[in-house]
Amino acid sequence: MKKVILTLVLVLLNLISFAQNSNEKITVEYKNETLSSIIKSLESNTAYKFYYDPTWVDANKTLISGSFNNVTVDELLDKILNKTDLNFIVLNKKIILTLHNTIHQDLPANYFPDAPVANESNSNQNSGDNPVFYQQYDSVNSYSVTKKGSVIFIGKENKDTSKKTFTVSGFVRNEETGKPEPSIYIKVRNKNISTSTDPDGHYTLQLPRGTNVIEIKSLSHKEVVKTLMVYDDGDFDINVNEKSNQLDEVVIKKKGQKTVENVVSGLVSIDIEGMKNVPLILGERDILKVATTFPGIKTTGEGSAGFNVRGGKEDQNLILLDNAVLYNPQHFLGFFSAINPYTAKKADIYKGSIPADFGGRLSSVFDITTKNGNPEKFSGEGAIGPVTSNLSFGLPIQKNKSSLLFGARATYSDWILKALDNEDLKNSEAGFYDGILKYNNAINKNNNLEATIYYSHDRFSISSDSVYKYSNRLASAKWDHTFNKKHKAAFIFTNSEYKFNIDYHSDDINSFDFGYKIDESQIQAKFNYAFNEKHNFSYGVASKLYNISPGYQHPTKPEATLISTDIEKEKALESGIYFADNYKLSDKLLIDLGLRYSFYASLGPADVNIYQPGLPLGDASIVRTDHYDNNEVVKTYGGLEPRFAARYFFTEDFSIKAGYDMTRQYIHLLSSNVTQSPTDTWKLSDTNVKPQSAQQVSLGLYKNLKDEEYELSLEGYYKKSNNILDYKVGAQLLLNENVETELLQGEGKAYGVEFLVKKQVGNLNGWIGYTYSRSLIKLNGEFNEEKVNNGKYFSSNFDKPHDLSAVLNYKFTKRYSLSTNFLYQTGRPITYPIGTYHFGDADYTLYSDRNKYRIPDYIRLDIGLNIEGNHKIKKLAHSFWNISVYNVLGRNNPYSIFFVTNPEGKINAYKTSIFSIPVPSITYNFKF
Repeated sequence: MKKVILTLVLVLLNLISFAQNSNEKITVEYKNETLSSIIKSLESNTAYKFYYDPTWVDANKTLISGSFNNVTVDELLDKILNKTDLNFIVLNKKIILTLHNTIHQDLPANYFPDAPVANESNSNQNSGDNPVFYQQYDSVNSYSVTKKGSVIFIGKENKDTSKKTFTVSGFVRNEETGKPEPSIYIKVRNKNISTSTDPDGHYTLQLPRGTNVIEIKSLSHKEVVKTLMVYDDGDFDINVNEKSNQLDEVVIKKKGQKTVENVVSGLVSIDIEGMKNVPLILGERDILKVATTFPGIKTTGEGSAGFNVRGGKEDQNLILLDNAVLYNPQHFLGFFSAINPYTAKKADIYKGSIPADFGGRLSSVFDITTKNGNPEKFSGEGAIGPVTSNLSFGLPIQKNKSSLLFGARATYSDWILKALDNEDLKNSEAGFYDGILKYNNAINKNNNLEATIYYSHDRFSISSDSVYKYSNRLASAKWDHTFNKKHKAAFIFTNSEYKFNIDYHSDDINSFDFGYKIDESQIQAKFNYAFNEKHNFSYGVASKLYNISPGYQHPTKPEATLISTDIEKEKALESGIYFADNYKLSDKLLIDLGLRYSFYASLGPADVNIYQPGLPLGDASIVRTDHYDNNEVVKTYGGLEPRFAARYFFTEDFSIKAGYDMTRQYIHLLSSNVTQSPTDTWKLSDTNVKPQSAQQVSLGLYKNLKDEEYELSLEGYYKKSNNILDYKVGAQLLLNENVETELLQGEGKAYGVEFLVKKQVGNLNGWIGYTYSRSLIKLNGEFNEEKVNNGKYFSSNFDKPHDLSAVLNYKFTKRYSLSTNFLYQTGRPITYPIGTYHFGDADYTLYSDRNKYRIPDYIRLDIGLNIEGNHKIKKLAHSFWNISVYNVLGRNNPYSIFFVTNPEGKINAYKTSIFSIPVPSITYNFKF
């Protein structure tokens, strides 16, 4: 009976208020008035009385202006409160304001006893689509709304909206320092919705209307849980606090789930901090060496400077350090990485599903980002090892806003060589150093500026009259700008230089100086637009200018008979434009569609040889030489590069991914060695050298087990390449003005299956990877001298079918752990002499088909003992010891095989090894 009476009273009040509101008209004008002053004015000049919490009105600082002629009070308040979080209801000259919520004058359908009555617990459990209905009517003159706990309201309720999902975005920042926190995992409880913050700490979520409980998790921060009541699109920033006890389980669950959820297949993310437990040569932390323990990434042998990713050549990898190209990422002929592990923040390697914003290489992208300096206080870390020492530190320029990072590394191997008894080695030298400087300025929440300068230098001479020197230099500047919560951009400028030099000094009058240099400058503009809950667009444009000095040789003595030589310089412009859509078709199906168009122009000044058609390229077949002036277009190439990736969830922790990539490469590495060396040179595509291209398809299964304790993946791929560069037998590549006459271009194909299981939770953690793959090449030119192995497919120099690696770490306590690194690889291909033949008056060696045989398989086991200092918080520095043995089995793994003909005419084979005995080392690491 009471409900019936209440219903009649409400209906009567609605009718009365509706009639009064619809009949009375108001004419007012406001100019830069606050909401509080407008309310007071209406109460003074009309019969209306407002009921509200004054803090709601005082928090609104927006000034209101406008003329309102002959409008009802409802129409007036609709316009005044439009851009606030306030709603209102008018009841018999009484105006009640509410924060975020709408008061509904109609009773819900289930209000009467014949249906269950909605209560507070039910409303908290549903999706939030049902409106909040308040029954607290003490009287008409005293209407109140009670705030429910610590619920955070996003937007204000609009009962007329038809939208069911809204965009909530913001930044996750460190509560103490105020700096953005990247890679923070954000998940909506009991819903298949999650995301991670980007490098700027920004996140975006598509949330359903109503109540959403979000969980913020990180390895190094305390977990945060927030309850959001979502009524509209809005911004919500989150502060997190660091925790002293870091739980490995948190970060592994985040990474494991991210691998299953991510649309990208063939992505390897290196754990920069965790790689300190991987035992490597001479105790050195090495990002690139750790990368080779993952499936699909190989080297041709111990001490190799290059990498082969999914059957690709060494020059087909784009290695980026803060967006700038690093042409030679190795020190000391490949034994050490040129990337400082103490200044690196993250390293992502794309073996497949390469995003559309990357271009210029066929096989992979190594995207390495350095840390920012500490914006709060001076801090750093370093290491002292048997061959090198390392130091990095960061400091604030303007506290909690701008910072500087500095890192430096150097070797003292010269001192070791001179301490040896061997006279030849005493006269040798081998050393390197590198340094990096990075500036970061968080100008405001919409603008961030970064700038990086890097330089590395190597110098060595082993029992020789020649001194080899090579160096990398790069610089980059990046401006991140946020237009609004949906639209962001990054504007990037980079410059990279690589050069090498050989100083030959002897008593001979023909001492000389030989050198080479490549320089490139690039500008990029990258944009990201979160269009809606289903579409996230990325688009941009980039252009780079190449300048190459292919080589020079200058005598260093006036009496020299050697002729000075300078090869004509090369210049080219490479540009690209791209567009991609990350399209969420459903909660299970995610597609990334990308299209890139690249354009390349070879530029003058240049003298281009034109060869006689129907004849092999050679000095004798040159018919004329065309001259092109400075910046005149010599030859152009270009084409579309579609990119496709898709992910489908079978279950929340089990997904399948597929990908297709087409890539083009306009620059080539010329090398007469089996492995990449510092004296290899880069050659631009031109009239006589075509650009390379490749297409790759991939398919993979990804599964998490035991609450994400184990992460499993199984990926297969097939790749086909065109215009792959190779060389004629005995090719002369250095200081050759007509180097195109020494080159061959053919087809390549590679395929394989990659398996990986990772476990990083618990005392035993690490990963095991296995790859079965093949890498083949076919050189079937028009003429016999352009054919190899009769034009049939043969194994490339880096074809290693079986590759097994196991990196395992066992924690005895929180301070003591034992690490192992086991590696098995099929021996690389080699060409053997198989006999001799007599022609004319001379004997000649008869060789097998190219790469028909293989050197012995490669097997190596490394062991390391890791000892951490005590975990007291108040210490001057925290320490970490690593005692390791490289090649603990002492296996004599062959690096190469060479053949010598003895006086009796018999050919004997000999093998060379680099580390044929166990190599112990001890390294002291510290952090302050």
